[in-house]
Amino acid sequence: MVIVDLILRPGTADDAAECGRICYEAFAGVAEEHAFPPDIPSPEVGVALIEGALAHPGFYGVVAELDGRIVGSNFLDERSAVAGVGPVTVDPTVQNAGVGRRLMRDVMERAAERRAPGIRLLQSGYHNRSFSLYASLGFAHRATVACVQGPPIRRAMPGYAVREATDADLGVCNDVCRQVHGVDRGGEVADALKQGTARVVEREGRVTGYATGLAFFAHAVGETTPDLQALIAAAPQFGGPGILVPVEDGALLRWCLAHGLKVVQLMSLMTIGLYNRPDGAYLPSILY
Repeated sequence: MVIVDLILRPGTADDAAECGRICYEAFAGVAEEHAFPPDIPSPEVGVALIEGALAHPGFYGVVAELDGRIVGSNFLDERSAVAGVGPVTVDPTVQNAGVGRRLMRDVMERAAERRAPGIRLLQSGYHNRSFSLYASLGFAHRATVACVQGPPIRRAMPGYAVREATDADLGVCNDVCRQVHGVDRGGEVADALKQGTARVVEREGRVTGYATGLAFFAHAVGETTPDLQALIAAAPQFGGPGILVPVEDGALLRWCLAHGLKVVQLMSLMTIGLYNRPDGAYLPSILY
């Protein structure tokens, strides 16, 4: 079945409650089907997530309606040059009917209109249908990422100083990100500075890495793997389902496991358009 009379429109603040409910039910349903814990643990968390995206000027939101009722939504994080997709969610009553594809095409067209050089997303490894959808739309698999969670490590690493970031660190954080990824994520860093979640690590008197937080919706970048180890070791907790560690950084993943963190699930990092193979260490956010 393919729904033909679907209406797509810009999201508004009034859509938060219904889109948040769908966000929770869609993620919970797929996770339960595959015996995994849900990324969105409650309807309240789903609503808060959608409210934040709808209220933020750096996010584009699109809502799908069928016969006057909301049946899905999608978002595009436009805070940085390479845009991040998600969360894309469809009401379980109309899944597998083409709604997700329409929502994806809408944000891809939005990115093209704004001349974004690339788009990124992370996809739950156990969800074959969404992987197939993204691949069919042109997204390429770039890396496998392990979501890891556990008790905070709470230790300092000799030679590495971790401190709260200040507004004066924005430029050097962007420099580190450009060194590793070829582009910066300054909009996200600026938000983290306002929220008080950003941290930097200093080695030999200079900033060599940063984290917008150690959480599912935060990212981190470091010149080397030990820079990220220092940031992770100093974190008071790991927010949401956990932090996202690229499997190809075997030294970092093994270090996390040796310090009591456990793999919750594997995810696929997928991109379309501009992608630079990282030259350094990084933790993606769920929006990459």
